Amino acid sequence: MFKKMGFEEEAVVQLINSDFRDLSVAANQLANHVVKLGGIGFGASFFGLIAAIAAIYLLILDRTNWRTNILTGLLIPYIFFSLPSIIFAVFRGEIGKWIAVIAVVLRLFIPRHFPDWLELPGALILLIVVAPSLFANTFRNDIVGVVVCLIIACYLLQEHIRASGGFRNSFTKAHGISNSVGIILLLVYPIWALVVILF
Repeated sequence: MFKKMGFEEEAVVQLINSDFRDLSVAANQLANHVVKLGGIGFGASFFGLIAAIAAIYLLILDRTNWRTNILTGLLIPYIFFSLPSIIFAVFRGEIGKWIAVIAVVLRLFIPRHFPDWLELPGALILLIVVAPSLFANTFRNDIVGVVVCLIIACYLLQEHIRASGGFRNSFTKAHGISNSVGIILLLVYPIWALVVILF
């Protein structure tokens, strides 16, 4: 009787081990497929968010006492093309329309009380709200938007290095380091997105 129970327990253990092996193989295949299908695209969205935050950071730096000579107006189309789709859709919807109306009304009727630092964010909201669908839906999610972001990031990096007095100075001056890091973060998104699109 004990031999029979021992044999049955051994068979049950073998069945359970076999099931666990099958589960681990299935989980491994699922993880591989998720990485292949969604992981790279998720990386592009994540780097797009990081790049948009870096561009906003550079806009804020330029409006504080750390003014630079770089053309920060180029950050507006960069943010337009790099903003993740979820955030872009929110600003393209009713929320963005209300913000745009308030910005236009303040600018038109109370121009003295409209701060200078709100000019570029207001322009960004207006651009998001009124952009034709060719730009908002097609170019944003295509190689065109990525190339525009790459050109802007390269131009801003080159201008920053020139304004700092060379490559070494752009990474050694106190305010040059923060600007350099922000601009390098601008380069990460278009490079990653190009890799995703081309491969």
